[in-house]
Order: sequence, then C-alpha cells, then structure tokens
Amino acid sequence: MQAEVVVGGIRFGEGPVWCPPEASVGVGTLVVTSVCDGKLFRVFPDEQRFEELADTAGGPNGAALGTAGTIVVTQNGGTDFAKMGVFTDSRYRPVTPGLQVVATAGTPPEQAEPEKQASVSYLADVGFQAPNDLVVAPDGTVYFTDPPPYPPPEQPLGRVWAYETDGNVKVVASQFAYCNGIALDRDRTVVVVEGRGLQRLLPDGEKEWITETLGRGGGDGFCLDADGNFYVAATVDHGVRVIASDGNELDFLTIEGDGVTTNCCFGGADNRTLFATDAVPGRVVAWEGLPTPGLPLTPWPSDR
Repeated sequence: MQAEVVVGGIRFGEGPVWCPPEASVGVGTLVVTSVCDGKLFRVFPDEQRFEELADTAGGPNGAALGTAGTIVVTQNGGTDFAKMGVFTDSRYRPVTPGLQVVATAGTPPEQAEPEKQASVSYLADVGFQAPNDLVVAPDGTVYFTDPPPYPPPEQPLGRVWAYETDGNVKVVASQFAYCNGIALDRDRTVVVVEGRGLQRLLPDGEKEWITETLGRGGGDGFCLDADGNFYVAATVDHGVRVIASDGNELDFLTIEGDGVTTNCCFGGADNRTLFATDAVPGRVVAWEGLPTPGLPLTPWPSDR
C-alpha cells in the first residue's frame, strides 16, 4: 500500500492529531507541529491545504487533542536545525522545555483579531530535558516522554512523566537510553519507543520489551488500531511499520523516495485513514481504507 501526499511545506512535522468536525472548524482536520519552525498548523486533508494555527516558538513535538478547542503540546525547548544542516534557513528560537496548552479559535493568527488569536501557556515547565511525545489516559492524566536533547549521552537519562489532573507532576519511569513515542495499549498500559525498540511499562514499575528492534533506524512516534497493533513511524526506513502486540512485524506501509518519518495517527470520517508526518522533506502523507480503525483516544479535559 503506497502513501498519498496530503500537503507539502510543513518542515520537520511531528505530533499529528486528528480533530473531528465537532472539535475542529466544522470539518475534520489534522493538527501537526513543526519542530523546525516552532509552530502548529491545521491541515485540511480534503482540500490539500494547511494554515498556521499557533506559534509556540522552541520545538513543539507531540500533540494531543483537548476539549474546548485546546491542543496539549510537548515542548522540547528548540533545536537549531541550521547548525544540523537541515532546513538551514530556519530560525532558532529556544524556549523553556515543558508541557504546553494551546487554546485555539480555529482562525489563522494573521487573520484573527488580537483577542481571538491562539494563546500558548505552560501546564508544567520545571525540571524537564526535552519533552517529546504524550498521551492522555481515560482519567485525564497526561503521560509524556522526556529524553535528553539529541544526540543522547551515554548515560540513560530519559524519563516518563505523569501530569495529573490536580496539576501534580511526577516521574513514573526512568533510566531510558532515549524514550521517544508514547501511547496506551488496549488495556491502558503505557508503551514507549525506547532506543530502537518498543517497550511496555508494567504497573509494578518494571519494563518489558515488545520488540527490541524496529528496523535499522528504530522508531519514533506511533499509534494503535482497535485490534491492538502498533503503527510505528520508521524514521529513515521511510514509512510506518505495523507490529502485532506480541512483537511480530505484520506489514510495512511505504512512502515513496527518501525521507524521515516521525509520527502517525488515525483519522478520517471512519477512523481508517492513517496520517503520517514525513518530516524530511516536509510533508503529510496518508493511507486510506485501512482494514482496522484506529484505537479511540481520550481528549485532555481542559476544564479540570
């Protein structure tokens, strides 16, 4: 199955999140972060266009849908892409790493009245390294990965945090080489991409490998379908790797050409379209009509 390009021009996209019509602007849309440019964009798949939604500065990475027009974002603090030799005309605008919330009005910043522009604030901003990805549990807890800035040091400094509904923040697991994508499986157990593999965090604090190897480049962000299969962005292998709950590889969804795939999510009218951020060269792609719909996600309860 070959991916179709939805839009181009979103540089080092990440954190795709599907917004159904009732949570969007009257039509189903996709919100995507740009780690490179420090912005959030709203993508209109049916119209194959996008518009700026919010400016967070730094490096917005993962994103999750909230209620009342909010998007929760893991802010890694920013990366100097020009120094890395990628998107050399990008502007480095570092900010404090943390967990942000973006309140949107569904209007592009350049068109909105000042009082209606998207506002960006922090839910938590103390003690973090480079927050990467997040997931919302049914009880409203936000779990998010916090690896060290890339490239990672020799010491295992990565952590997984929980932002609880009362505003308390605590470490729930630590000593990761490089914890990246995060999601909940069907029984609500936290699963993370760790190093080049996929790891389950058990209730007693122990860790269990689902698979230690996700191809030559490892994995990045991921999502699940209703059967419990994992769809893992395959970075330099350029596509999405489908992994069963027992760790066996079931399929590989390819993207034509060379590039870097960073994250994916289910969406569309029937939740059977898989969207992926093709960070380099800078596109959003999709596979329509997958046999199994995506596992439903919990919006963040912004009114708590």
